[in-house]
Amino acid sequence: MMTALDAIGRKLLFSLDPETAHGLSIAALRCGLPVGPRAPRDERLRVRLCGLDFPNPLGMAAGYDKNAEAPDALLGLGFGFAEVGTVTPLAQAGNPRPRIFRLVEDEGVINRLGFNNEGHDAAERRLLARKRKGGIVGVNIGANKDSADRIADYERGVARFAPLASYLTANISSPNTPGLRNMQAREHLAELLSRLVTARETASAQPPIFLKIAPDLVEAELEDIAAEVLTSGIEGVIVSNTTISRPPLKSGSVASETGGLSGKVLFERSTIVLAKMRKLLGPGIAIIGVGGVNSAETALEKIRAGADLVQLYTGMIFAGPSLPARIVTGMVEALRADGQASVRELRDSRLDAWATKPL
Repeated sequence: MMTALDAIGRKLLFSLDPETAHGLSIAALRCGLPVGPRAPRDERLRVRLCGLDFPNPLGMAAGYDKNAEAPDALLGLGFGFAEVGTVTPLAQAGNPRPRIFRLVEDEGVINRLGFNNEGHDAAERRLLARKRKGGIVGVNIGANKDSADRIADYERGVARFAPLASYLTANISSPNTPGLRNMQAREHLAELLSRLVTARETASAQPPIFLKIAPDLVEAELEDIAAEVLTSGIEGVIVSNTTISRPPLKSGSVASETGGLSGKVLFERSTIVLAKMRKLLGPGIAIIGVGGVNSAETALEKIRAGADLVQLYTGMIFAGPSLPARIVTGMVEALRADGQASVRELRDSRLDAWATKPL
């Protein structure tokens, strides 16, 4: 249940346009607000993955803290890890406003932001300032819209942030940068992954690398991506980004806006893609599940479908900043009730049920 403070905060933020509300929420976190319930630290939730020790499997997805302004405040809300970005080498304004639309009845959001961010320099400065604070903070890297060599932009991201990031994510699945999703095609993906791994080998640190993919891929495309991931040397995949599809929605004319759709309605599709990728990749490759996570049960179901970790973003827009602590608490209670010693015991327990569903 949403707390009274969450309800008041939602009413205030929803009185503003979505992008202004987003900026206000970042500013509040930087000032030490809001103060919410503390998430329990419970050994049953600990996950060791890719050499990293996650205190719990719930993370904040990229897209919220684009400029690395508040990762420590996010960790303080109860997240086991936070992912900042997407960050591009050069600052860019993104697409024209308005470019974020709330689908209140569907608990969803459509955005066509277009990698708006302050660039590598600003993010690096902030990450250097918090380097000694600990906690798992990933950096999501992307390419500038007008770049002549987009893969080189990702190489720059690896070189710049390898010393500062717990892990790196190559975001090639945003629908809001023209042509970016073409990099998921096998002939482009092989070169991208090869160059990313090479860039990491020459960097001063070697964090894990994840590839963030779209939920709109068909079976043959998933097979191609899995084949390249398995031979590339990267550590994992994040499933998934926003969708350009439009399932039945209740939110009227705003539902026809172009851009990527996220939120509750993405849960089914993204979880099917997650399970199919787990089948293709096998048990050893890390997978982070994203899309429609808004409760302890949806978070746990992603894990049952094959995820090692999960992330959310849109869910917090509608449920408030106490959501991560409530989800973590609910996960502990569910494990206790079922007599499970570790959340890891749940992984793949419903893999077949999800992987056999049609896309």
